[in-house]
This record gives sequence, C-alpha cells and structure tokens, in this order.
Amino acid sequence: MEKAYANIEELADSVKEYVNTRIESTKLTVAEKSSAIIANLAAGMVVAIVFLFFIIFAGIALALVLGEWIGENWAGFLIVAGIYLLIAIIVWFARGRLIRLPVMNAMIKQLFGNDDEED
Repeated sequence: MEKAYANIEELADSVKEYVNTRIESTKLTVAEKSSAIIANLAAGMVVAIVFLFFIIFAGIALALVLGEWIGENWAGFLIVAGIYLLIAIIVWFARGRLIRLPVMNAMIKQLFGNDDEED
C-alpha cells in the first residue's frame, strides 16, 4: 500500500513539475513573440518616419517646380495639396484592404508563424 502511495506521490510531483515547465515555456514563448512584434513595430516606425520625410521634401520640390512652371508658387503648393488630399481620400476608402488586413495578417503571421518548431 505504501508503495502505491509513493508511486502516486511521485506521479503528482512529476505532473507538478511538468505543469510548471509548460508554464515557464509558455511565458518564454510569449516574451519572445511580443518582443519580436515590438521590434518589428519599431523598425516599421523608423521606415515610416524616413518615408514621411521623403514625401514632405518631394512634395515641396514638386510644388516649387509646378509653381515655377505655372508662374505662381502658391498654385504649385495648392496643386500638391490637392494631390495629397486625393491620395488621402483614396486611402481612407480603401483602408481596410490597404492597411487593416495587411497589418492583421502580419501580426498573425508573427504570432503563429513559427509554431511547427514547437510541440
């Protein structure tokens, strides 16, 4: 009887150890995936800021060129502002397809893409 009790106790200890190991493994996996997502977001922000500077300076250059070509600088800036407004309207109406779905797919791929290495 004592041998059976010792075996049950040993089994319970093994189960506790297994559960604790799985919890630690899950914590490490969550930490790894969340840090990868944060790193990708930070890299994306840096690229977006550099691209924003490019768009700003290219817009100013285009406005000055158009202003010189038309003869009035204000007209060149107005045309470029109209182009930006048109782009903003197009992006607004297509935001689900252009922004929302690609971001969701990237996040899902980042979270669940490497699961075949585990269990």
